[in-house]
Amino acid sequence: MVPIQLYIVIVTIFATIAALALLYGLGLAAVWLNQTFGSGTWSGWEVEVEDDGTRKEHQWRRSNAVTSFFRRTALKATKESEQEQIDHFPNSSRYIPHTNATFAQRYFFDDSYYKPGGPVFLYIGGETSGESRFSNLETGILQILMQATNGLGVILENRYYGESYPFGESTTDELRFLTTEQSIADNEYFATHATFPGVNATLTAPGTPWILYGGSLAGAQTAFSLKTYGGPDGVLWGGIASSGTTQAKLAYVEWYDPIQKFGPQDCVASINAIVQKIDHVFATGNATAIHQMKAVFGLQALTNNGDFAMTIAFPLGGPMNYPTNTWQELVWDPAQGSDDFWLFCTNVTNLDAPENITQVDYALAQYTDGEPWINLGKYANYIKQYLIPICDGAPIDSTECFGTQDASYWADTSNSGSRSYLYSTCTEAGLYQVARPYGPSLISRVLQVNYTQQWCNWAFPAGEHNSIPSTPELWHINKYGGYNVSADRLAHIDGDQDVWLDVCYHSNDAPRRLSPNPTDAEMHPQLLIAGAGHHWDSYGILNVSAEPQFIRNAHLWEIRTVEKWLRQCEFLAVATVMYHVVVEG
Repeated sequence: MVPIQLYIVIVTIFATIAALALLYGLGLAAVWLNQTFGSGTWSGWEVEVEDDGTRKEHQWRRSNAVTSFFRRTALKATKESEQEQIDHFPNSSRYIPHTNATFAQRYFFDDSYYKPGGPVFLYIGGETSGESRFSNLETGILQILMQATNGLGVILENRYYGESYPFGESTTDELRFLTTEQSIADNEYFATHATFPGVNATLTAPGTPWILYGGSLAGAQTAFSLKTYGGPDGVLWGGIASSGTTQAKLAYVEWYDPIQKFGPQDCVASINAIVQKIDHVFATGNATAIHQMKAVFGLQALTNNGDFAMTIAFPLGGPMNYPTNTWQELVWDPAQGSDDFWLFCTNVTNLDAPENITQVDYALAQYTDGEPWINLGKYANYIKQYLIPICDGAPIDSTECFGTQDASYWADTSNSGSRSYLYSTCTEAGLYQVARPYGPSLISRVLQVNYTQQWCNWAFPAGEHNSIPSTPELWHINKYGGYNVSADRLAHIDGDQDVWLDVCYHSNDAPRRLSPNPTDAEMHPQLLIAGAGHHWDSYGILNVSAEPQFIRNAHLWEIRTVEKWLRQCEFLAVATVMYHVVVEG
């Protein structure tokens, strides 16, 4: 007779096996549902083109507890070769001496939703690495559009970012190929040459409709790409420029306007008033008062007034530098954004701050005719508590902390995204964040064009073949149309609370934007999202219906817009076939 204990063991083993089998089945079902009904992107291919044209290909997968457990082996892709040109303009004197060399430009794609006949969505990587854009394939705008249209999504890493560097370092000479026109030429070249291992189809443009998407700098490049390589004789079918910074200007004082207008007014008023008093002290030239003022913030080591002014502006957005998140980083999805700005304002306006903090409001009153600096103590305490610890013990005036006056730091020619971005700023884009010359200001008026320009001069000394201009040559960008850049099937979508709005299509300085008729709304779509910030439509949560109403309807508008464009493409294809039947039949 079998002991009862053995029965229990046998039953337990079979129950465990059954449970594991059920769990595995549920996992496979989750993967299938995910890929079939669009509950998120799980995998894609990364293709890196080496300097000799050889490809390296491997699959990437989104990593979490479920996918880590239920990974399955992927088929190996075949290797091919492709030349990515460093210089697309061999006849332009701008790029002398020219080169026929190529470079490895990485791209990442996902075909989870692709079905034959579907479009290709090209996400322009912009001023960061390709990996930094994966969320757009997983949950964001590419996932939304791929699911809606059975499309394939691909992220193209911009030249001179991520690992897509033409040269081993970024000297002034070697950066001469980092221009807007070279970057958008990459998009056209890629669309007509790209291959996607594992996809049994040729998806190059113009045989397949390619629709571009980009946000911010990449949004501008999307618009310029459609302007240059779209239209009846072009190869790019459509594009969505989200918060596209299409207008170049030297001084960009408007960056802080949305904070002035939409920020908590007790916080805004406090900073405006404190900054006004700071500028008054600077204007006196009283070295003792200036030193004491900096010491209130714990920043007396910053001998350069610009460095001090930039540092205390960091919670708002210091010129080109944001060591903490700012108004720009506010996002409708809490998982994607940051509350740093709200934390800052909550601290500055705290009604229950202890007396030792509030008494600091009187520390500098002797320099303003006895008038206290309301909320100065809380502002300074925030800088001490949340900013200074970022330096992790490094000297305050060093480039490892808040100092910027070491020219050798800027002259480092190592490849980096920050150096590439600065070069484009110094040579073409401008947009130096500076204080308004009069009226309320959230940043000190010591922050002017010359403060940013000094970094340009230190970073990019003249080379043998290239030198930077004394100030950015804005026409290289504005030649595409600036605020008014337009092309068939180019959509502009902006947020009305974006710090970059006034260099975008819906700028307050641009003509009033209206859609006069359905044809114009289809061929030149435009949308200003109420209550939205910087390219807020790029984010998603895998459930459009659950999004906030203005974001939800922006995404539905984008889906409709793209579907209309694809129907145009289908109509043209049918018309071409009919033409050949009639004419050649």
